[in-house]
Amino acid sequence: APESLMQALEDLDYLAALDNNGNLSEFGIIMSEFPLDPQLSKSLLASCEFECVDELLTIAAMVTAPSCFLPAPPGTEEIARSRWHRFSHPAGDHFTLISIFNAFRAATASPTHPAFSNEKWCRDYFLSCSALSMAETIRAELVEIMKRIELPISEPAFGSEENLLSIKKALLSGYFMHIARDVDGSGNYLMLTHKQVAQLHPFSSYSSTRRMPEWVLFHEFSISEGNSIRVVSEISPQLFAELVPQYYFSNLPPSESKDILQEVINHLAPVSATKEEQK
Repeated sequence: APESLMQALEDLDYLAALDNNGNLSEFGIIMSEFPLDPQLSKSLLASCEFECVDELLTIAAMVTAPSCFLPAPPGTEEIARSRWHRFSHPAGDHFTLISIFNAFRAATASPTHPAFSNEKWCRDYFLSCSALSMAETIRAELVEIMKRIELPISEPAFGSEENLLSIKKALLSGYFMHIARDVDGSGNYLMLTHKQVAQLHPFSSYSSTRRMPEWVLFHEFSISEGNSIRVVSEISPQLFAELVPQYYFSNLPPSESKDILQEVINHLAPVSATKEEQK
């Protein structure tokens, strides 16, 4: 549809993947080397700047592979939630996916009957062994692409406060168009771009903790799964204001959320000006 094509071009423009003539920019050409959604490619490239490449490679692989969560058989839902809770990360679902992937890798490193232990380990935690194995394959392919185009791969640092903040910055660099706000404190998330209301997907780590963050970054929106947002992590309005392209922000439809963010941007403006002067 023409509308979809125009929206796609606009999104690529917001991601700095196009030049003034509508051709791929130098940055866009590098983004196109990755067999990923443009937002994910942008986040992966941004991770080079924020030195969290190892973690973004894992996130990219996990969200590209099928969901690693298996639907729990009837009567075992609570058990499944308690098993998944072991991997839950307070910073959000993207970080929970890293925890799951790292735990799966540790299980595969078991010296005794690795194939058997992998399958059993996944069954015990209601996780898909095939999805996690595919994530491993995708990650390895992404590493090869990074090496081929000579991009730096930072050392793993998952867990430190500095690393968590860097991951959020890298994700926001690509997913600033996927932001939603809980408008009434009960988990009704209004998306900034389309003004649609959505709920957290049942597999979200926030569902088990019953904690609803106010501002979130999400990987995708699904109408077929009950208007839900999948793979969600908490962000701060300050971080969003720091990384959002002004051109995109000015084109957002008017809303209470936009007004709140505008106040944050206005508050940050003097600080930004001072930093520019220092540069």
